[in-house]
Amino acid sequence: MPLYLVATPLGNLGDLTPRALEILRAAPVLAAEDTRTARRLFSAMNIPLAGRELLSYGDHNEAGMAARLVEHLKSGRDVALFSESGTPLISDPGFKVVRAALEAGIPVVPLPGPCAAVTALIASGLPVHAFSFHGFLPKKPGARGRLLAQLKDRPETLIFYESPQRVPKVWAELVEVFGADRPACLARELTKIHETFLRGTLRELEARVAGKDAVPLRGECTLLIAGRSSAELESDSAGE
Repeated sequence: MPLYLVATPLGNLGDLTPRALEILRAAPVLAAEDTRTARRLFSAMNIPLAGRELLSYGDHNEAGMAARLVEHLKSGRDVALFSESGTPLISDPGFKVVRAALEAGIPVVPLPGPCAAVTALIASGLPVHAFSFHGFLPKKPGARGRLLAQLKDRPETLIFYESPQRVPKVWAELVEVFGADRPACLARELTKIHETFLRGTLRELEARVAGKDAVPLRGECTLLIAGRSSAELESDSAGE
């Protein structure tokens, strides 16, 4: 009766692992962030749904759904929980379900697989020895400004998710906070036909994402910003 956390492809269906495919074929209860996306995935992978329960869970119903899924688990039915794409719980709902299962003494089994943050990081060209993930930037300018101010002197590579509509709107703020010369990378359409990595300084990338000749953005974007170097910190200290 485990709760399986199943990572699903970001775009390329070949990234669904054999283990994930096995669990998605066998689990009697399937908890999907988006049932429409789930049905498309199952159809493409020839995974039958007949005789099994496909439930929708999300931020809007996660508390109630957690209790419902735990009841399924207590009755001896395995549950496979998965997001619209990538690894569950990483800027996606599922945390309350995991906590409820653990509190009920139910095993939680993670199935590793695609994750946009890590996929973008390893191809970004930015340092990977240390990094921190911060999910989506706050929508409200005040909260976003406070977060960026807290992070501007951090030494590790910073990773964010952002929607394509909001990227051009926040770029000037990123340049102002982190400085025009801070190395960065914007990844979009990961693992898909139009996968693109834009690399350069924040100023160099500004024209490509926010200028009149900006590259059209589609799909969820992953933004990576290099940490502040020790040389930069020493230079600031010397100038004080």
